[in-house]
Amino acid sequence: MRIHHTAGLLTASAVLALAACTPQSADDGKPTTPGAPAKPSAAHSGAGPGSRTATLPDLVGKGLQAAQDEAQAAGFRDLASHDALGRDRLQVLDRNWKVCSQTPAAGTKTDTGARIDLGTVKLEETCPAHDAPAPSAAGDTMPDFVGKGMKAVRAALPGNASVTVKDALHGRMVLMESNWQVCAQTPAAGAPLAGRPVSFQVVKTDEKCP
Repeated sequence: MRIHHTAGLLTASAVLALAACTPQSADDGKPTTPGAPAKPSAAHSGAGPGSRTATLPDLVGKGLQAAQDEAQAAGFRDLASHDALGRDRLQVLDRNWKVCSQTPAAGTKTDTGARIDLGTVKLEETCPAHDAPAPSAAGDTMPDFVGKGMKAVRAALPGNASVTVKDALHGRMVLMESNWQVCAQTPAAGAPLAGRPVSFQVVKTDEKCP
């Protein structure tokens, strides 16, 4: 029995000695070379998104899709666009829109993680000298909505407003309000609103009011 105890102690000592001589493994499973510099972590490698600057190209006058592609090629990924005519239309098919303005301006050196906002109009439309402002939000009194896009007007009204919209020319159904503009309104501009129902006479954006 004493011989067996001695053999077991010798075996355990040998295992411990072997473990002490085995080099420790790095995170990638490879032995660490003595004196080698530590591998930088991803948080300090400088490869994260938005960690560099680049010069924003001139995108004005280009098709929206082409402008977005060029901005992305320059390293910018956070791209936004809006209706420069203030009608609150969505740029559903980018190839049908062109760029009128950009923020930041062309030639600006900025962080590639910054948002790039493009003011746009449809291909057949003329760019405004400046972006048209959105309609003023309705408060206690009725704003002047004449000439404004109906979709943007609805967004400026209280969420609980009762709204009637009718075609001023041919009695057509007003399905996509982003394609219509206001010709007349009730109540009139400046009149108290205070929960009163509102109504609008509208025409298509390329038509003249009667």
